[in-house]
Amino acid sequence: MLGAMQDWPLLVWKIIDHAATYHPNRAIVTNSVDGGIERSTWAAIHRRSKQLAQALTRLGIGRGDRVATIAWNTHRHVEQWYATMGMGAVAHTINPRLFPDQQVYIANHARDRVLMFDSNLLPLVEKLAPALTTVEHYVLMTGPAHMPPATTLPNLLCYEELIAAEDGSFVWADLDEREPAGLCYTSGTTGLPKGVIYTHRSNMLHALVGSSADALGGSAEDVVLPIVPMFHANGWGVPFNTAMSGSGLVLNGAAFDPATIHRLIVENGVTLTAGVPTVWLGLLHYLRATGLDLGPLKTLVIGGAAAPRSMIDVFEREYGLTVLHSWGMTEMSPMGTICRMTPVTAQLPYEDKLSLKMKQGRPPFGVEMKIVDDHGHELPRDGTTFGRLLVRGPWIIERYEGHEQPAVDAQGWFDTGDVSTLDENGFMQIVDRSKDVIKSGGEWISSIDIENLAVGCPGVAEAAVIGIRHAKWDERPLLIIVRAPGSEVTGDDVLRFLDGKIAKWWMPDAVVFVDSIPHTAAGKIQKTALREQFADYRPPTAA
Repeated sequence: MLGAMQDWPLLVWKIIDHAATYHPNRAIVTNSVDGGIERSTWAAIHRRSKQLAQALTRLGIGRGDRVATIAWNTHRHVEQWYATMGMGAVAHTINPRLFPDQQVYIANHARDRVLMFDSNLLPLVEKLAPALTTVEHYVLMTGPAHMPPATTLPNLLCYEELIAAEDGSFVWADLDEREPAGLCYTSGTTGLPKGVIYTHRSNMLHALVGSSADALGGSAEDVVLPIVPMFHANGWGVPFNTAMSGSGLVLNGAAFDPATIHRLIVENGVTLTAGVPTVWLGLLHYLRATGLDLGPLKTLVIGGAAAPRSMIDVFEREYGLTVLHSWGMTEMSPMGTICRMTPVTAQLPYEDKLSLKMKQGRPPFGVEMKIVDDHGHELPRDGTTFGRLLVRGPWIIERYEGHEQPAVDAQGWFDTGDVSTLDENGFMQIVDRSKDVIKSGGEWISSIDIENLAVGCPGVAEAAVIGIRHAKWDERPLLIIVRAPGSEVTGDDVLRFLDGKIAKWWMPDAVVFVDSIPHTAAGKIQKTALREQFADYRPPTAA
């Protein structure tokens, strides 16, 4: 008889079991939504997750049911994930920053039976509730002291009272690893939001690879602060990675201001943190204004949008950090690439290495990618040729929730909607979204490249580039700027700063200044709104 290995199912609850057994006293720190600091451990998260699973079972929730959250990063939110997934139900995160009609659509489309939420989001949930057709139970994620004296919500339940009534003897569900565990909807910037189901298997594989040294890393010696919200793209997998590695975990609650983030980093010995560029730009301005440092912080991961070269340079050169560009999508769980160096690239001169760090990085094992032209023909990996980016792998979507047609082609490739380059070493760089790339005289211009350079100009706080109609060239770039406080930077100043850094024909036809730039619920520049705003704009000197 041939030898064989054990068939050990890849189930999410095995992660929290591992953390509780081998890292029971590792600290979990929450900047509480209700005020103050709450402290927990992986052992406590494990016990309370089982108590919550018991409570949900008593409410009639079972295998395959959707348990939604509109909540921030807290220990209770982590408990909800493990409890829901561990009982065979589906943890569905809803972004509190979406428009109410999108939130209602998402909850009803997902057929959520329970909605859990943080106390500062009570007014929002009260507004949504009359339109939520499938929600049977509302749970406020707090203790008795912070329950409201009155509410329009029917039979509002208290999270702490729910779990206090249970003994924690729940036995995790015996599941197939391909059963659904989590659910997250795309932001719906074009059309209705679409649901992405994460299975136990996909989450486990994503966490295993994501925890590796060549990806996000993070060991039992690290303390991790994810500024990326758990409702955004599967929380970047951080609640799984940290439990799997036994890392300490610091959670920022509803606070995203630089002063709070800085305090959480320094006071809790954070060594690794992850978030979107706007968060780190705010923190950098705060450090400049106060003269403070970042304590033991070693690694700063930037994802969600491209990071300006100037910001990477300052964090690395002046603060001694390792800055890692990353890229992914809700449909990819979300890890796609991490900009880790190779033995060859690590030896590059600083400025060349900085140029490489501007790229989104190379895919870890488990992600395959290629670029193709408009006819589907694969393009060369030469670092300069632009093409539509296609991906496939075991934690990448096959089909959207409730859709009959697959989201991939016959060979399993998913079209990301991004335009990118790939180089001979596997490093990928996002040039633009396919709908945002500017086509001028038959050639492509990257709005992202111009934006990242413009932000490095003194006096510029934020920059966006869109294409505007042109009689001769079809489209030309328009640069939209938000000045930094107290700045008097002019359009000519910005154009002089760009001169020599980009091709002449990439140079914007005009620079306009605005008080603010609109963003999506995920914090990305909302270029559809900008294109509407400037649809009839014509540069005064357009040729």
